Formats: sequence, structure tokens, C-alpha cells
Amino acid sequence: MSQTCLIVVPTLNEARHIGPLLHDLLIEAEAMDARIVVADGGSTDGTPAIVADIAATEKRVTLIHNPKRIQSAAMNLAVAEFGDDTDFVIRIDAHGKYPADYCRKLLAEAERLGVDSIVVPMTTVGRSTFQRAVATAQNSLVGTGGSAHRTGKRAQQVDHGHHALMRVAAYRAVGGYDETFRFNEDAELDYRLGQAGYRVWLTDATSMTYFPRSTMSGLFKQYFGYGGGRARNIVKHRMKPRIRQMVPLVILPTVLLAVLCFVHWGFLVPLLAWGAACFALGAVAARQHVKEYGLRLVQVPLVGVAAMIMHFAWSSGFWLHLARTATARPGTA
Repeated sequence: MSQTCLIVVPTLNEARHIGPLLHDLLIEAEAMDARIVVADGGSTDGTPAIVADIAATEKRVTLIHNPKRIQSAAMNLAVAEFGDDTDFVIRIDAHGKYPADYCRKLLAEAERLGVDSIVVPMTTVGRSTFQRAVATAQNSLVGTGGSAHRTGKRAQQVDHGHHALMRVAAYRAVGGYDETFRFNEDAELDYRLGQAGYRVWLTDATSMTYFPRSTMSGLFKQYFGYGGGRARNIVKHRMKPRIRQMVPLVILPTVLLAVLCFVHWGFLVPLLAWGAACFALGAVAARQHVKEYGLRLVQVPLVGVAAMIMHFAWSSGFWLHLARTATARPGTA
């Protein structure tokens, strides 16, 4: 007996991508006999109109409004409305790029392995100069800390990865996404899945392409949110952070310590050591990927800059959330 699947696409101002993405997904939906639900969070760029036009002629496409705007709420809403009598849900990021048989490969893996969640490797690709530098950092140790779904391609059971497919029964059993999380909601859900005895599997049968932030300010905001989300996750579940998550925590103190350089130049040493390490590791990453990402020699230092932005933003977001938690009234953290 074939298993059924629901494909969910959370959107917020994705007019540039949603049309071609739905065209590709419809091919998969036809082959899998699946429904596609676009949960829009209040786009102002014409995204809902594009989806509505497609839905008018394609019965497999449904547009719903996501009043809470965020991805976690979009997924919960779609599963609540359309998850009955459905075996699996697949989460699609509207700004990503996927192989033509992505959904079918995920479903085949889930059926073959009998696992409850399939996560996929991510390859980050940039179009602009700064995006290419960010992509180089994010695809290497200097930008990921060795995260399996960022740098590894080996199939294995993992604690966390980029969400792709989940068994609806498992998703509902743990309560779906925590909608109080704007960032790190996928890692938080993976933790609860693991605690409940469900298996999260990193597949090597397929992967996705991710396009990073194209500006320094956008990259900072993103990683500031990631750091805060990770801190919130640790506080909520009283988790012990991994070594690769603890290392960036010293960055904010390092930067603050450098302010005392007017007292003694030695206070600058940790900052300079961190900067040198980022540029050195960035150069190594650029050398490994120079042909793939098209970075010219003069642009290589941007990889180090991108890594420093990510580290500092993540560390700042983490510490700020801890500070807010420590000073919050009971029940408001």
C-alpha cells in the first residue's frame, strides 16, 4: 500500500521564486498523488496572487493564510488542516532549490528505512560576490563548526538536521513546532522527537541548495536570531551545549574585552587571534572551493569577514537571550 504525502511551502514575500517552484513541485505531486499547501504569512509582493492563479487551474495546490507569519506556525497550520489520513509531511523552503525528484527520494527513503524524520544535506550557493563569500564560509568548518548536514554527505542517524520529511503521526505526537520559536525551531522539534524515541535520519539520497543572505546586515540579523534561538532551546530543555556551540560564546566577551585596549594593548590579543583564525580558515575554504564558488583572489578576505559576522552575531544573540532570561520575571522568559 503506497503512503500518502503532504507538501507544505511556508511563504513570506517569495514572488520571485514561488511560481517556478510550484511548477516543479506539481510534477512531483502528480507522481506521488500529493497535495501542495502554500501557507502565506501576509506577503505584500504579490506572492498570494501568484499562488491563487496557479491554484485556480491546479487542484493539487491550496493557498492558506498564516496569520502568525512564521514558518513553524505555517507548518502546524497546514498539518492541522490537511494532515488527517496523511502519512508524511514534506517541508519546502520557497527560496531553496531542489532536485527534480527531491520529494520522491525522501518518501522512498522513509519507506525503506522506516524512520520518522528525514533531514538533508545543504549546499549553500551565492550569486553576488558577498553571497559567494558567505556560501564558502557556510560550506566549511569556519562557518558551521562541523555540523553534519552542512559539511557531511554520509547517511547517518543524527540529533538534528535541515528539515525535509516527517511522519505526521510522530509530528503530532510531540506537538509539532513550538510557535514561540522564530529561530532554531527545527532543532527544538528534533530534540523532542529524539526524547520521544523517534529517529532522525540524515540522508545521502538527495540534498538541497540554499541561497544565503546577500548583505552584511541581513547575515547579522539571521545569525543573531540563530544564537538567540539556540540559547532559548538550551534554557527550555536544560540541554548541555555541544563544544562546537560553546566555542562561539567567547566571541562577544572577546570583542568587549578589546574595548579595554586603551588600558593595555594585551586586551586586543584575543580579538586579533580570532580575526586571524577566521581569515586563515576562510582562505583555506576559499582555496578548496575557488572554482566552485567563483571567488577571485581579491575577494578571498570576504570569507573571513562573513565568518566573523556570523560568529559575532550568533554569540551576541545567545548572550542577549540569556541576559533577558536571567532578568525576566518568572513565567515571562
